[in-house]
Amino acid sequence: MDTDGTHDSRGTRANPVPRPAGPPPPMPSAAPFEAPSHASAASREWPAGAGGLPPAPEHAPSTGPTLRDWLRVPRVADAPGTWAYGHRPRPPEEPERTPTRQLVSGALISLLAGLLLWSLVWNGYLGGFWLWPLFVFTPDSWRGTMASVVAAYVYYALVVAGFLVVFGRLGRWAELARRALGRATGAAKETAAPPPGPEDDLAEWPELRAAGHGEIAARLASEVRAERMNDVDYARIRRAWHSVRADPSRLTAFTEAVRAGGAAACVHPSGKRDLPVRAARHDLLGRQVRLGTVQDGERNPYPRRGTGLALDPVLLGTSLLAVGPPGAGKTHALVRPVVESLSLQALAGQAAVIAVCAGGTQLGPDDAYDVVIRIGDPGSVYDLDLYGGTNDPDEAAAVLAEGLVGDLTDTDSRRATTALAQLLGPFRAAHGRLPGVPELRELLDGEPAALAALREALDSAGHHAMRRELDARERQSGASGDPGRALADRVALLDRPAFASFFDTSGRTRPFSLRTLEHPLRVRIDLPERGHGEASRMLARLVLAQFTANASARSDRSLFACLVLDDATRTLTAETLRGVQRLRSANAGAVLTLRTLDDVPEALHTALLGAVGCRMAFSGITTWDGKRFAEAWGTEWVETRDVTQRTVFADQPLTRAIHAFRKLVTGKAVTTDAVTVRKVERERWSASELAHSVPAGHAVLSLRTVRGEYAPPLLVDLRN
Repeated sequence: MDTDGTHDSRGTRANPVPRPAGPPPPMPSAAPFEAPSHASAASREWPAGAGGLPPAPEHAPSTGPTLRDWLRVPRVADAPGTWAYGHRPRPPEEPERTPTRQLVSGALISLLAGLLLWSLVWNGYLGGFWLWPLFVFTPDSWRGTMASVVAAYVYYALVVAGFLVVFGRLGRWAELARRALGRATGAAKETAAPPPGPEDDLAEWPELRAAGHGEIAARLASEVRAERMNDVDYARIRRAWHSVRADPSRLTAFTEAVRAGGAAACVHPSGKRDLPVRAARHDLLGRQVRLGTVQDGERNPYPRRGTGLALDPVLLGTSLLAVGPPGAGKTHALVRPVVESLSLQALAGQAAVIAVCAGGTQLGPDDAYDVVIRIGDPGSVYDLDLYGGTNDPDEAAAVLAEGLVGDLTDTDSRRATTALAQLLGPFRAAHGRLPGVPELRELLDGEPAALAALREALDSAGHHAMRRELDARERQSGASGDPGRALADRVALLDRPAFASFFDTSGRTRPFSLRTLEHPLRVRIDLPERGHGEASRMLARLVLAQFTANASARSDRSLFACLVLDDATRTLTAETLRGVQRLRSANAGAVLTLRTLDDVPEALHTALLGAVGCRMAFSGITTWDGKRFAEAWGTEWVETRDVTQRTVFADQPLTRAIHAFRKLVTGKAVTTDAVTVRKVERERWSASELAHSVPAGHAVLSLRTVRGEYAPPLLVDLRN
């Protein structure tokens, strides 16, 4: 079937594969999975610029739960961001908790009262009326026989049991016993659930059985039982089956792939079935990655306290902004887990991820990616397409202008787009390609030789319309407000010896284009932040502009596409923010991290916080940043209690004497408390609280789904 190389079979060895959803220690590599020589053409097909990557080694088995056990764990997500794996919902409000001391005293009093009443009854002080049921319900012929003795003892036992029930309830003995033993209510009544049948056991592939493909389901179920299938395999084959349901013409290819490959059917074009190492906890069945635990404290709603917090494409589709100082854990606690989760989903044919970071950032090993672009490194296998893979001069000019001068307040991006189009169009018409960096710099600088050569090429080819575009550029060059000089200065940052082998348009390199977002790619772009900081920020801005343009223009949006910027300093403009807002309707999203909101122009602060659906404030932010988050999160109605103490003045001599004695002993006058309960509106988190009350290793995170569901700001422990 036509799957763009994402659902075609490859051979595999029958060694065990990694356990799903277990702890994430590093796992050693085992023997590689080999691709058979008779692999189909589709399985060898790969997007332009991605290269023919060989299969990589897989893991040895780890000590987590088996896939069958993992699939049987219930998943309940009762609120956005809840870690659904094994989650047990909590009541909406915290139940009243009686102090243990009060429970003990109440139990003792009820026990003593019960013993006193029983002694009075047993010794006959209350008469013998309590024995009348024994005489009413037993025949007279039993009198003096063994039957009457047995009946009497049974009756006494029932009376004692009644006393225990009544006084036990009065003294709340059961609650005291549960608290003393540390067991939850009803824990003793829980019984093991019966094993599920094939119709509801995910390990038995009930969807395939219900569709009449019992043979294929049995083949896959045997792979699960033999532990030759991992969580990535399950998610990948399940995704392939859903594509078959959407397009029944793929059924034959799907069944053949499963018969031939088993757990390795429909493998990713790279041949990989897992990442070399996992640093976070993942649940591929729910497409979630766990970030931490919601703190069990008063700052969080009671139903969320102590529950796991996770991210998934439904949340990332609204985009996420994280702000925190250096060392707060943005890369370790957020960026890497998210990139890792999306990379696993890419191996399952569900997502495409582009991670942009400074060179040397720890976002996993190189073999965890399909494409690694090290800009400025002569040893880099891949190059970056400066124009985003388009051959349309106008489209290329719009994206390039945003990347080059979108952050300049004194340069109009629309005029910059026009200036670039007046050069890119004629060059494309004359040479059949777009210009490289040195050629574009010469044209923007107005080099007479370069302009004359381009003019001559246009005349010889008869492109008179393009000749007029070039003449217009020459006339506007140097005029007031002309963006040509700013564009030339920015292009000059890329026309350096370190980048001599990059951004080539002649076909000598292997350029990666963001037009490949329709494929389940894992891409990492390393920027030369050290020594070329200005160029790195410009390239990050260019990648963001290309991503927002290409993600929205995809014809096939079945894959979730996500761009992760480990440092979004000076990359955000008014136009890119509008592009970020459009991503949620294109099954795409962006993860942006900043050291401070001051890394973004002040005029864009409100637009930035409004463009993203998920906002995250790490420990250590300033009060100025906290003020912006507090305004974005708004206020809530809370119930407050005001307690006023008033001195009691006694009228009677005896009462005054008692009060005087009490004051002499305690040192305090006798007072009464007047309690006033009212509802007030206050900030969910104030700027001061965000700056000074968030512990180290924690963050405050609000979430919103693409469907509009909202979770209020939660204090999350990212270390757990």
